[in-house]
This record gives sequence, structure tokens and C-alpha cells, in this order.
Amino acid sequence: MSSSAAALLPGIVPVSMSGYSRDFAAFSEALGASFRRYGFAVIADHGLDQQVVDEGLEKTKAFFALPEEVKRRYHTAGGGGARGYTPFGIETAKDATHFDLKEFWHVGRELPEGHPFRAVMAANVWPEEIEGFRERLLALYDALDAMGGKVLRAIARDLGLDDAFFDPTVENGNSVLRLLHYPPVPQEAGGVRAGAHEDINTITLLLGAEEAGLEVLDRGGRWLPVNPPPGALVVNIGDMLQRLTNHVLPSTSHRVVNPAPERRGFSRYSTPFFLHFAPDYVIETLPNCITSENPNRYPEPISSHDFLLQRLREIKLI
Repeated sequence: MSSSAAALLPGIVPVSMSGYSRDFAAFSEALGASFRRYGFAVIADHGLDQQVVDEGLEKTKAFFALPEEVKRRYHTAGGGGARGYTPFGIETAKDATHFDLKEFWHVGRELPEGHPFRAVMAANVWPEEIEGFRERLLALYDALDAMGGKVLRAIARDLGLDDAFFDPTVENGNSVLRLLHYPPVPQEAGGVRAGAHEDINTITLLLGAEEAGLEVLDRGGRWLPVNPPPGALVVNIGDMLQRLTNHVLPSTSHRVVNPAPERRGFSRYSTPFFLHFAPDYVIETLPNCITSENPNRYPEPISSHDFLLQRLREIKLI
């Protein structure tokens, strides 16, 4: 583990990905301790190909720079934002009174013709105006998908499960790479860039944004900024994994606040990867996460697909 954590939440120490192969038990324990306390962890030296990351961000910026009428050609009304473009002013955090100040694009898993999951996982949409968009973003998708699998193996070890426990649960999972653009914020703007929310999915992997703003709600009710070291990967627990683990691993509220006055004129870009279970995976509380002190909160199992639809309705995407 790195000894530098001055810019992070109190108690969070970046975990170096080098420990994954050098001392997997210690790596898993450190990651698990951070997740159990905050629902968040930071991975340094993650090993993702920087060229893949940079090229993905380059294509992201190029798309959002297109005229509004061009971008809107790739919006599917009634599609729940599953693929393609979701315009500014639609997604709204659960129980919020104002929409988030953002627009985004979703890239999903490429499935072969005839795959049974195609019935519930939409085909990708690709903008014709940006050369290389499909290739660059699928490369970033695959890299983050593979990294997510490694993180889940560490989580499995920390939970006392077989290291490979999650492998089949996320095979062909309904995972989504979200390309996010938070435009400059006018002084009189209502709302915030992203209202307080928890993620729906299993785990989320977030590459460091160029502009600050991410905050996490501490157990004491304080909003604390998350400022990872340059090049680090932020990972957080989603509601599906919180439910599976009976809240042993918490899905923590977080938000993206508006910038300081001197930064209001700048856009913010980020590329969170929402790793999901396969649509037919049944989320049923893990027996070893049920104790007399922590009785089963979810006696009724639910498929990940039904859970996803339930939550998408709450945030006004369907």
C-alpha cells in the first residue's frame, strides 16, 4: 500500500495493484477494509493502458463537442438511457427535485447474434461523426471490465468466498461504460452536477476526473471530498452488492457538487464503468453475511434485471 493518503478521505489509503500478484491476501484485506468502512476504495498503480484511457477520453470529448441537434440523433426516447446519448436535463437523483447538470453516453456489452441476453440488453449505438469512436471506447470497456473482475476476486477473498465466486455471476453481465460530460455551470444554475445517490450496480470503477467535485457521505453525516492521486482508480460498492452482502459492504451516498466560482466555466468529464451482474443472476443474501447482529434484510431474492428496472424507474430514466 502507498503511504500517501493526504488528499483522500481520512482512513483511506490507496492500495497498489502490484499487491494483487505479490500478496493477494493482504491486497484483498486492505481493499475490503476500505469498502467496509466507506463503501469506496482507491487503487493506485492500476496498470490500465494509459493510451487506451487517453484515447477513450479524447473520443468522449469529441462527441460532446458536437452540435446539440447532432447528439440528439443518438437519443432513444423510452430506451431508459441504456445505450447511446442521454441529453442534459433528464436524469434525476432519487427523491431529488431538480435534474442533474450533465449529459452522457452509454456503451454496453457487445453480444453475438442470437445470444439470449439480447432480449434485455440493447445493442450499442455508434456516432458516425467521430472516427474511431467504436474501437476506442470498446477497448476502454474491455479494459475496465477485466479490471472489475480482478477487484471482484479480491472482494470474494475478503468475504471468505472462493476467489472465483463472482466470475460466473458477471459473465456477459449488463455492464455499462458511461461517458459523462458536466458542462460549465452558470452562476444562476439550479441543481448540482450529480445529486446525492447510490449506484445501482455491483461495483463502479471510476478513472480520475480532471475537475474536482466528487464527495462521499460519511457515517457521521458529513460530505467529504474524494481527491484521488493522479492516475488512480476509484472503486465503490453498488446497491446490488450491498444487497447480496446484507450491507456488510455498504453502497455509500455520493454526489458531484458544482465547482468553485473560478472553475464554473470549465467542463468536467469522467468515465465511470458500472459493472453489473448478468441479467438472470438472482441476488440472494449470502449466508455468511447473515448473523444475529445483522439479520437478513432481504428475505425475498430478486433477479438483477428486475432490480435494475426498479431502480431506473426511481431515477426517471424509464
